[in-house]
Amino acid sequence: MAGRFITFEGIDGSGKSTQSRRFVETLRATGQDVILTREPGGSTGAEQIRELVLTGDPDRWSAETELLLFTAARRDHLEKTIEPALAAGRTIVCDRFADSTRVYQGATRGDLRAKVDALHTLMIGREPDLTFIIDMDPTIALERGLARKSGEDRFEDFGLGFQETLRHGFLAIANTFANRCIVIDGNRTADQIASEIAAYA
Repeated sequence: MAGRFITFEGIDGSGKSTQSRRFVETLRATGQDVILTREPGGSTGAEQIRELVLTGDPDRWSAETELLLFTAARRDHLEKTIEPALAAGRTIVCDRFADSTRVYQGATRGDLRAKVDALHTLMIGREPDLTFIIDMDPTIALERGLARKSGEDRFEDFGLGFQETLRHGFLAIANTFANRCIVIDGNRTADQIASEIAAYA
């Protein structure tokens, strides 16, 4: 029996990484066999591509080149990590997946949504079973994201207007894929958010 594929999405600094980790702890406490992974990344090749796309000057890559790099990373992640785990009946919790590409490259870095969708169909062909979209004030999220000083802040460096556009993009995704997307109010404490998400364990 195939496992569940669950993703967390949201703008930079929304708390989705924290909530994905906490949800994994909740699932494991119920006895489920869970893998926590992330995008870009989650496999050796994809982690190498992650460094290319998340560091350096904001204008380092064109939106088209970004799209190809993210798709290459996702394909490797799918082959090496996601599909084998799901086939073995394990649950995958992934911090970002294709919805991020639909928003970041498809809606905000040029009018590339048709190309994003075409590449996804051709090279990925899988959607999550369940997606949590952490929605919060872009001003607060951006402050959080920049405060991390992770070195992976290329997208935060595009500024507040970019983050506001991202937020609208994710809410549009939630509407388009209403059968699998759950919008979570991220303007609360981490404990309150985690408690709501835990109900879906």
